[in-house]
Amino acid sequence: MSAPRWAVSSAATLLLLVVASIEVSHAASSCTVPQEMTHFTVGLPKTAGAIGSGKALTIVAIGSSSTRGVGASNLANTYPALLTEDLRRRWPQLAVTVINKGVSGEIASQMLARFEGDVLPYHPQLVIWQTGTNQVLRTGDIGGYVDTVREGISRLKATRADVILMDPQFAPRVLARPTHPFIVDSISAVAHDMNVAVFRRFAVMRHLISSGQYKMEDIISSDGLHMNDVSYSCIARLLADSIAAAATAGNHGRGRSEALRGVSR
Repeated sequence: MSAPRWAVSSAATLLLLVVASIEVSHAASSCTVPQEMTHFTVGLPKTAGAIGSGKALTIVAIGSSSTRGVGASNLANTYPALLTEDLRRRWPQLAVTVINKGVSGEIASQMLARFEGDVLPYHPQLVIWQTGTNQVLRTGDIGGYVDTVREGISRLKATRADVILMDPQFAPRVLARPTHPFIVDSISAVAHDMNVAVFRRFAVMRHLISSGQYKMEDIISSDGLHMNDVSYSCIARLLADSIAAAATAGNHGRGRSEALRGVSR
């Protein structure tokens, strides 16, 4: 007796999804950048403490469409979802939660207005603030942008959360705007000045192309702006590497030793 048509179709669809997932995972594993490009110059003490406790690590990822996952084939291939998987593999004894609070099209001031409802109630040990892209696309007010980011960092640090800023993606529509280098540089400058980490997504993606690992169309969607499954996977893995290194470095006491044991398992 032959299998029902719907069963055959479902099995074929599942197989295609599995193959696609394997291909994306393989592509991401080939993402290599110089270590200094993703190295954080500050530690993540609150994150290290959470890892050391062996109980729970709560991360809020706030941002715009890159955080929400526009361009990904499904929600499981957004960078917050992939980051969750990666960190859970590194620390299987830890309850890792990455809360996706991305809203497409927002600029920094709109994200800041959401901190009260979308970030602070979760009491995260770590906040990843992806910012700058829509500022490049929609406004040239660099001074106002810098003031907003400073205010946001101050509010997050008041809760004692660790902070990582993520700068814009390397994409044609970003590159076409003359203000993009100023926004990228201002994020690094503010992070340095306020002693928080910055994940240099712009530099990472530029290197992936300039080194010949990928072409622009391999890591950017056809709209010339949004990332895709391959680039989200690359960014998630490299970001996980950066978080793990920063959380297990420096003098974080018991948190550091416990975190190191978690990585070695």
